[in-house]
Amino acid sequence: QVQLVESGGGLVQAGGSLRLSCAVSGTIFRIGDMGWYRQAPGKQRELVATVTRGGSTNYADSVKGRFTISRSNAKSTVYLQMNSLKPEDTAVYYCAANIIKDYWGQGTQVTVSA
Repeated sequence: QVQLVESGGGLVQAGGSLRLSCAVSGTIFRIGDMGWYRQAPGKQRELVATVTRGGSTNYADSVKGRFTISRSNAKSTVYLQMNSLKPEDTAVYYCAANIIKDYWGQGTQVTVSA
């Protein structure tokens, strides 16, 4: 059974940094694209960033230049380095991985105070 476990969320002041991690465990075939999504209260879940197995990345315009996604295929882990955080980045952050089908983590709260 595939499981995705996120860590690294928390409370930070505006301008600060956080690093999220998401480890994939279980019966793992080849992991395809991995990504981070977020959902703020009262809003729909939105894409933050994705990374292919080969390392190609894609970012939402709102986080370009501030967030960096990376992955370790050896560790089956995806990371999200978040710098220059803003209050509008406050949300529950979810990781996702495509392993034949899409799997999701349980989410980790990121709160940015003004």
